[in-house]
Amino acid sequence: MDVRIGIQNSPRELGFESSQSAEEVQAQVAAALAGDAASLKFVDAKGTVYLVPAAALAYVEIGSEESRRVGFVA
Repeated sequence: MDVRIGIQNSPRELGFESSQSAEEVQAQVAAALAGDAASLKFVDAKGTVYLVPAAALAYVEIGSEESRRVGFVA
């Protein structure tokens, strides 16, 4: 699923594809906004780890879990 995160005072957004479910991402974001966590940790489909400070979150956009395919797929 596609995840895009806006960070305060940053002109660019952080975008990546995650193997987590939408519910898992929502739970992480809700915990960070409630003050239970100081940062958000995401791991993308390739294994790259992203840490975002909870205080710097501007928005989190959670895309569909099924990505569109381009080209020929067997």
